[in-house]
Amino acid sequence: MIGDHGHFVWYELLTTDIVAAEAFYHQVLGWDAQDASTAKFAYRMLTSDGAPVGGLMALPPEGLQRGAAPRWVGYVAVDDLDARMGRLKALGGTIYVPPTNSNIGRIAIIADPQTATLALVQGLTIDVQPGGRDRIGRVGWHELLAAEWRQAFAFYEGVLGWQKAASDEGLAPVDGYQLFAAGPDTLGGMFTKLPHAPFPFWLYYFNVADLTVALQRVTSHGGRVVQGPIELPDGVWIARCIDPQGAMFALRGRRPGATSDDVPPFEIRWSAEWGGFTSRGRLVDKRSPAAPPTASSKKPPSKR
Repeated sequence: MIGDHGHFVWYELLTTDIVAAEAFYHQVLGWDAQDASTAKFAYRMLTSDGAPVGGLMALPPEGLQRGAAPRWVGYVAVDDLDARMGRLKALGGTIYVPPTNSNIGRIAIIADPQTATLALVQGLTIDVQPGGRDRIGRVGWHELLAAEWRQAFAFYEGVLGWQKAASDEGLAPVDGYQLFAAGPDTLGGMFTKLPHAPFPFWLYYFNVADLTVALQRVTSHGGRVVQGPIELPDGVWIARCIDPQGAMFALRGRRPGATSDDVPPFEIRWSAEWGGFTSRGRLVDKRSPAAPPTASSKKPPSKR
């Protein structure tokens, strides 16, 4: 259930232009926003059909000075935040922001030993509706692009108690894509990133009703589609994108009337530039530039 230890319960977008980012995600995902600022900083509450889904705030000046870029940050609920800090450091993690009382609860900003950043929260003060991960406009999947996924999994297992999960078919995932769970709930997957990816990071997939329409909105409102759409075995399609300020995000949803042969040219070009692998570490169809593009017959696990 949402709010339990080890589950993702909140998300924040740190950006260089709050107004522009709010407008972009409104167009792409239909989100609205309301002011939730404190005396110390401006904060916008992003909502889907009136329900809170995330926060929007400016990158802190000190972060900009250190070269921090716009990014989405996920918050994982923990039962005893302060107690987790010792275990985290013992396993090689880094504490960027120590346990601190904030407008959304007691939080800490951390990084795993491979430098992927994540946030922890105890006592989330925002009323997040349970059972919303499959709803349109919500986060439906969490994905870690790790420097080495086995070492990364060991860290999160030790700090958050995550377990390895099986695929829909009850079989262990193949090709180095490891599903992970908190209790009975499968939350996402992790894999070893390609050398081309500049650094390890967490990627969050937002649910949309029609992926084709959503991707058109991404590009028409200043964002970029850097990979996809890619079809999964259960008929869901995914795509990775970058918003106008540079934050990476992903989309997942149906494409009514589309088939695996219906692949836009930009997908093939992007996959070739990144060594012929999809975002989930699977080999896609590599052809000569003159050959007609087709989608891969190999698909990632369909558990989403």
